Amino acid sequence: MVDGKDKGKRRKKKNRGGSKKKMTHDQVLAFEFVSEWVLLDQPCSAAGGGGLGSCVVDDFGVQKGVGRGGGEKVVFELHSHSKCSDGFLSPSKVVERAHMNGVKVLALTDHDTMSGIPEAVESARKYGIKIIPGVEISTLFTPRGDSEAEEPVHILAYYSSIGPSRFEELDKFLSNIRDGRFLRAKNIVLKLNKLKMPLKWEHVCRIAGNGVAPGRLHVARAMLEAGYVENLRQAFTRYLFDGGPAYSTGSEPLAEDAIKMICDTGGVAVLAHPWALKSPVPIIRRLKEAGLHGMEVYRSDGRLAAYSDLADSYGLLKIGGSDYHGRGGHNESELGSVNLPVLVLHDFLKVARPIWCEAIRDILECYAEEPSDSNLAGITRFGRTRSFKGGSPLSCGQDLIDYCLPLWLTSEEMENEEFEAIKLKLSNVSATQGGIQVLIETK
Repeated sequence: MVDGKDKGKRRKKKNRGGSKKKMTHDQVLAFEFVSEWVLLDQPCSAAGGGGLGSCVVDDFGVQKGVGRGGGEKVVFELHSHSKCSDGFLSPSKVVERAHMNGVKVLALTDHDTMSGIPEAVESARKYGIKIIPGVEISTLFTPRGDSEAEEPVHILAYYSSIGPSRFEELDKFLSNIRDGRFLRAKNIVLKLNKLKMPLKWEHVCRIAGNGVAPGRLHVARAMLEAGYVENLRQAFTRYLFDGGPAYSTGSEPLAEDAIKMICDTGGVAVLAHPWALKSPVPIIRRLKEAGLHGMEVYRSDGRLAAYSDLADSYGLLKIGGSDYHGRGGHNESELGSVNLPVLVLHDFLKVARPIWCEAIRDILECYAEEPSDSNLAGITRFGRTRSFKGGSPLSCGQDLIDYCLPLWLTSEEMENEEFEAIKLKLSNVSATQGGIQVLIETK
């Protein structure tokens, strides 16, 4: 039998999720700003009946759908991994799972590679999900005058729908890091062998997959399969943690150099999981000086007040993501489980969109100045267009731009003399180069 006191306690517990209330004026404007960008490349049917629905917000400023059918909520997932680095699922499976969890915008941020983005973009078309091409770059922070106190730091990079400008430069930068990851993983295996665990290098490579640079998680999975540990967590807490008995560094660049590369290629640079750092304050101070735009402060268990205050102190964006790897189990956050308030999403896009707009302009300008296959690939690499042999090509480069710009930019962003000048240059340029013809894909 339950007395009245117990019933009251239960009612209180039910109400802890935060009460629903109408959006403030600022939240309404922020929601409209975010929605406009989310729906740029989405026909009405893909976005759930012509829009994201009417909303209220809870006490934390997170949008909740209202009305018949629940409306829609703009769920951003800004930190996820696939099999292209150390995740367990293919990019298309990550997108499918994100869709099942109600995600509307997904950033695939594999370690030191963007090879999974084309597959993610292709898969996202089926679900009306917007993909932010991203990457999580492995770096080192070296305190000035103390080279022995190096600390690994991960920097997230977020790019426009068509990816980085100067892609080849970024790709080479990432390739050098991946080469170092192979050497690092080999050194880890050697250290484990010396610790009387005869783990095989071939076993680690088989788990990583063809062409994937092995990471610590791949080594941990091999250790688990070989019976040297009881679970993945034990592999890290006993052997693979930063500075642990089997830990090894690779050829990671300095964190400041990675941030410069991100900024130079039209990306937004964000510090990943700062709570994992031993000395976050000097690192954040230095990285802000180098051009860092933001840092993660939100997790699936909420906003971390100490790191939110740090972000405020240095004028940094505050974002977050699940860091989903698809390994399963109770210790992993699900895709879409991080509730980012609408004002946070607004602030992120307010900084990101001008950067992305400039990168798009630079990519188009390169093509207009030199309409080569490689520059055309810069436009079609991650976009809604494809290059095929044969078929009916677009009549000229301007047609391509007229089709693509509304997928990437708002009307206000397109009202720009520089874009008009680029279109004029492209009016006499064929969109067929070297036998490759560009076909527009429609839904």
